[in-house]
Amino acid sequence: MTIGSEVKQCFASLKGVEASLSSLALRTLNNESKRTLHETMMVIHEVVTDLKKRVGELERAEFQYKGF
Repeated sequence: MTIGSEVKQCFASLKGVEASLSSLALRTLNNESKRTLHETMMVIHEVVTDLKKRVGELERAEFQYKGF
């Protein structure tokens, strides 16, 4: 597995985690849990945003990684 494909796989996994946290935050009834899940989702969102930029950099630098 190439670095590019590993980064893309990590990106996809983190997007899934972000979606799961968002879903849980919406469904929970406990306000403290809701807040914690939302805060965690926001941290993951920041990581996803940064990783998306890195994927773009990889694709521009190495054409074989194209396909995002």
